[in-house]
Amino acid sequence: MSAILSADDLNDFISPGVACIKPVETLPLQKPEKDINPYEVTTEDQIPAQKHAPAQISLTDCLACSGCVTSAEAVLVSLQSHSEVLNTLDAHPSIPKQYVAGASSEEEELGNDASQGKVFVASVSPQVRASIAATYAISEQRAGWMIDQLLSGPSGLGSGGSHGSAFTWVVDTNAMREAALVLGADEITTSTSSSAASTSSSTSPSQPKKPILTSACPGWICYAEKTHPHVLPHLSRLKSPQALTGTLLKTVLSQRLHVPPDRIWHLAVMPCFDKKLEASREELTDVYWRHSTSSTSSEQEQEPRPPVRDVDCVITARELLMLADTRGISFPSLPQKPLPKSSLITFPDSTLDAYLFPRKRRRRNQDPTAGPSGGYLHHVLQTQLSQNPNSKLQTTRGRNADVVEYAITRPRSHGLTDEIVEAQGDGRDEEGEETIFKAARYYGFRNIQNLVRKLKPPRPRRLPGAAAVSRPSTKLAISSLKSAVPSASKSTTAAAATANSNNISDFAYVEVMACPGGCTNGGGQIKVDDLGLGDRSREGKEGGGAGVGVSQKEWLAKVDEAYFSMSDSSSSSSSDRDNDDKDVAAEDAMDLDTVVGEGMDDGLDEEGMIGGVDVGGVRRMLKHWSESTGVGVEELCFTTFREVRSDVGQNGGAQDRVVELAGRTGGGW
Repeated sequence: MSAILSADDLNDFISPGVACIKPVETLPLQKPEKDINPYEVTTEDQIPAQKHAPAQISLTDCLACSGCVTSAEAVLVSLQSHSEVLNTLDAHPSIPKQYVAGASSEEEELGNDASQGKVFVASVSPQVRASIAATYAISEQRAGWMIDQLLSGPSGLGSGGSHGSAFTWVVDTNAMREAALVLGADEITTSTSSSAASTSSSTSPSQPKKPILTSACPGWICYAEKTHPHVLPHLSRLKSPQALTGTLLKTVLSQRLHVPPDRIWHLAVMPCFDKKLEASREELTDVYWRHSTSSTSSEQEQEPRPPVRDVDCVITARELLMLADTRGISFPSLPQKPLPKSSLITFPDSTLDAYLFPRKRRRRNQDPTAGPSGGYLHHVLQTQLSQNPNSKLQTTRGRNADVVEYAITRPRSHGLTDEIVEAQGDGRDEEGEETIFKAARYYGFRNIQNLVRKLKPPRPRRLPGAAAVSRPSTKLAISSLKSAVPSASKSTTAAAATANSNNISDFAYVEVMACPGGCTNGGGQIKVDDLGLGDRSREGKEGGGAGVGVSQKEWLAKVDEAYFSMSDSSSSSSSDRDNDDKDVAAEDAMDLDTVVGEGMDDGLDEEGMIGGVDVGGVRRMLKHWSESTGVGVEELCFTTFREVRSDVGQNGGAQDRVVELAGRTGGGW
């Protein structure tokens, strides 16, 4: 377990589960002392103290039990830490670079050489780069270069260790984040169109119910699966950018390099400890796609073997600094420039190489109102606006800054009488506007609990034949107000509609994140209290960084500023790299033009861009990925969720033992 993870880091903690039976079940049996007579009467001070072995709780035990009501169960994850990264690098040599670079012509030699060797690949989230940038008062781009130097550079992890192993590729998760945005918008469009054109009985069972809730936050997913299974039908089936990146790397590299997936070791650097739990999900392993691929020989495929994770290990921003410190590397001293040309290896798929490692950084014209959690809701809203000409976006602030409601409206269609408009209820207002799409954002568990409460199904009446209890609809509330007060003004009616807008069934999409403030405030991010360690606070103060006397709220604002300023440095990124590697830049630019320009009209022109995302380019990438691996997009990009049933209470004896244990220890935790 990471040495820096403690209970103080769990800012999304709700309440502990007192009846956790796993420690009791895993306690080893105690052998009675031979020299003790059970019938002998003695004083208490003469009884020898018993040394009990510590209870071990595995990640599987944690995921199979719902005794804990908290999203930060990553505190129980002992095999995903910076120490595990170093142990794996020291235990396995990297597959020689000449084999990786020439895998297409030396397939047999690559598969047989260095049986203990692995292909090491990493992915880094933009929130982590923003946290590093705010810590050292540098740009987000330079923070990314420093991370690349640590993981792959000559002065990084490869400079030490038993085998000098380092990471061959370091991928920006923004690449697959854009794929998640496009697929998520398609999922919303399909859901809204199908619900408007048909009844729920003809809807596909794999299609989420309205409102669709984001599923990229593992803390929120763990909470929903264990405590509120009634919201599972509303969850988006789309994988998170971390999971999509892992699936992409494992499927493509195992096929192109002709190595089994267990010889590809993927490290993800994320802002949240709960991402460790996501990486451990059974649904995110190779068993869901390897049956369609043929990356290894027939004899190897016939041999049964355990599932291989798409993401082998997850560490956070703070653990990244500890990774450098443990290896004896001064992170602030790492070069703030791109890796030299000699260290670059082309990705074995030229099309995906141009997509994952573009010479020009992706456009990130993302408004700060999109939020620091990937911009799922923002892209959905931009897609809906592009599909509905003459529409406009209205924003309503909720009870706090982490609750925001959005409505897309357009001028009322002509030819409708006032009676028809009134009959249609809250879909239309009194000022000639009709609402065609509603969405919301809920950050933080206090707000999530309110959201879950609204999604609860109506309670059945205990009396036979009675109707279920449900809250009155908005239409009924407005019509009742008008009938009761005929002279009610338009403003009063509008206020009633606003007051009754909490009918969550009117919303098509809700972006849900467990951490207050979004992903830049993840539990694994560098906190303001960490800045007092060593020279980091001095460097930050001299460079205009946080320094001393800064609150956590002010510090989070600096991290958000670094996150949203990524587009500001994109113009200088290509020039700096071009001066360093002109030949490589020209070659990759040619590849990118080939990929984007083939057979599609909606390329990098303005018509194919939605919110800075090249929708056409993403669709071509997904098509190529599916065709090259022989796996459908549905299997590659979508997953499932399940209700986790608690075994607490199933065995009364075990529960009694836990209650007794909790009473003796003053609460159990």
